[in-house]
Amino acid sequence: MNITFKPEEERLIQERLKSGKYGSAYEVIVEALRLLEERDKQYKKWLEETREKVAVGMAQLDRGEGIDGEVVMARLRDKLKKAGENQE
Repeated sequence: MNITFKPEEERLIQERLKSGKYGSAYEVIVEALRLLEERDKQYKKWLEETREKVAVGMAQLDRGEGIDGEVVMARLRDKLKKAGENQE
């Protein structure tokens, strides 16, 4: 497989090589692929967890356990206001 990189991509690879952490462009690319795989796994996990949370929330709403949107917004405004006051 032959790959042609754009100049900015080549520059990134060369910067990594200059750092001394990698011995070849191949090592840089293998590490990039490993990180891509890890990111994809983390995204998949996040997506599954989010779907589960949405399902739980929908079930709660179906049971009438929801909170009025205006109440939620008021609580969020209070939290933001208090957080802002604590930073001063």
